Amino acid sequence: MTKDEKTIIDDMTKSMVKPRNILLTLNEHNANSCTTIKQIYNARSAYRSSIRGSDTEMQHLMKLLEWDQYIHWHRLKDEDVVCDIFWCHPDAVKLCNACNLVFLIDSIYKTNRYKLLLLDFVGVTPTGMTFSAGFTYLEGECVNNVVWALERFRGIFLRRDALPGVIVTDRDLALMNAVYSLSVHTCCAGFHRQECQGKM
Repeated sequence: MTKDEKTIIDDMTKSMVKPRNILLTLNEHNANSCTTIKQIYNARSAYRSSIRGSDTEMQHLMKLLEWDQYIHWHRLKDEDVVCDIFWCHPDAVKLCNACNLVFLIDSIYKTNRYKLLLLDFVGVTPTGMTFSAGFTYLEGECVNNVVWALERFRGIFLRRDALPGVIVTDRDLALMNAVYSLSVHTCCAGFHRQECQGKM
């Protein structure tokens, strides 16, 4: 790859452009370009490593959360390993406190290279629109982990009377038990989930 191509890849990676679109852009700039998609993936990886420096990926994530002023909590295992982490954008905190009637909570499994459970919190506005309320990576799907995530989620509400009125989930037993143990009103019937899936 030429120096100009590397610069284009770095700039487009910074802008979250997908690799295949980067390849199309390079081919548009230079019809004789021999760059392959594999080279683009390697260049993106090198660019991200150069930004991170000597920090581990988790240290870099913590710095980014601090830098962008995200609301976040984490807990450690064996005093030096992060096992659970919750984060929420400051604007999402405002939306959660303004639109606090219905929240959808769902677990996503094995969609990242660490095979961690992603617990996704989605709020619903009075006009039926949805917004991302928060995210949690959990070490496992035990009730203990999910209760911790729900307690952190509860922590972003500024008033006790502003807590969620309804939590919509699928039939995830760990999540249902965790919600029940926190005495939050749960709504997890199958037809409710089917109605909400179209909006998510």
